[in-house]
Amino acid sequence: MPDDMPVLMSREAGWAEVILNRPERRNSVIAPLNEKLLEVLQALDEDEEISSIILRGEGGYFCSGVDLKALQADPPPTWRDRQGPSWRNLHLALYNMQTPVIGAFESYGINAGAALALACDILIAGESAFLQIGEIQQGVAAPMNAAWLKIKTSEQVAARLVLYGDRVPAQEMFRLGLATECVADDQVVNRCREIAARLAEFPQGATSTLKRSLIDKRDVEDPETLFAMASGPGLINAGMVK
Repeated sequence: MPDDMPVLMSREAGWAEVILNRPERRNSVIAPLNEKLLEVLQALDEDEEISSIILRGEGGYFCSGVDLKALQADPPPTWRDRQGPSWRNLHLALYNMQTPVIGAFESYGINAGAALALACDILIAGESAFLQIGEIQQGVAAPMNAAWLKIKTSEQVAARLVLYGDRVPAQEMFRLGLATECVADDQVVNRCREIAARLAEFPQGATSTLKRSLIDKRDVEDPETLFAMASGPGLINAGMVK
């Protein structure tokens, strides 16, 4: 796959690595990236030989959120109207994925990047990384973050994250149950690969069977309703998160 593609993918023995490939923009998301990521993840999810998928960002950054510079450009990008729907479709697919996703959480995941991190089944965080759900600073909704927080944690933890809007260090992520492990920064990807290789040693289909059982036990409303798009102009006029 060419290096100018927004998403890269490599296959190993029983697992795959999917890479957000916009390092010059700190792997911020735009509709073409959302759509390609959805395509790649769905193809891997249908592959019976893949027991897990590592999701990471190129250049040592996980994801800095929506690319506001691109979204707010004048003239507007041709994909602007697809940004919201493509982002929602990606999260619906992640909700239903039967293949475990292992997130390599390096540097930071901000707003949309935080939602992508929360969508992972296993999240390995670098010790200096942070997560930030900062939409409150922009005066906009955080529907994908709210949906994953409903699934993954308590209302008290969710309120702390969305109402403070601050940077949550990796050790605090671990304490709150948002990160599975906190490791040295230079060991994040290696640790994810160790876990993926371990999962590949189990009988074929075991990880998807167990993942389906976890999905079936989720005590949440219909995902079509849970992952609802925000109404209004949203990020078109929003400022940067600090």
